[in-house]
Amino acid sequence: MAMTLVSTVTVGSGGAASIQFDNIAQTGKDLLILTSARSASGGAWEITGTINSSGGTNRNLEGTGSSVSSTSASRLLFGYFTGATDTASTFGNSMAYISNYTSSLAKSISADGVSENNATAAYQQISASSTTSTAAVTSITLTLRGTSINFAEFSTASLYIIS
Repeated sequence: MAMTLVSTVTVGSGGAASIQFDNIAQTGKDLLILTSARSASGGAWEITGTINSSGGTNRNLEGTGSSVSSTSASRLLFGYFTGATDTASTFGNSMAYISNYTSSLAKSISADGVSENNATAAYQQISASSTTSTAAVTSITLTLRGTSINFAEFSTASLYIIS
């Protein structure tokens, strides 16, 4: 098994509405996305995304520091980020694994993530998502869930091909 770094995106000054990976080579078996993210505004929430401009569904288990919940929704989850109102200079981290990304079947995504905060409300999440498309994965767009929430400067995402 080999793990090959395809690309790392680091958000620059002023932030970014999304992080995009395009023209993903069809040379491996699985994909791994690692993120270190903080929002430029708002509190902690989810990193969501689209594959080939298409959505999907998910089932997730979430802990908030004081409670646990299980939910489902019509979006693909890629982890958590730390909010702008949380402890200064901290970034949430997440890992998302996409199995059989070149196959002609719906893709499954397993993700886990945590926000970082020196307070009771620090979030942890594990999720399982499935795409609605059966096309091979050629592009991935990551966004922060919420109204007008952008990635803060120095947020990063790295895409790896597993073969």
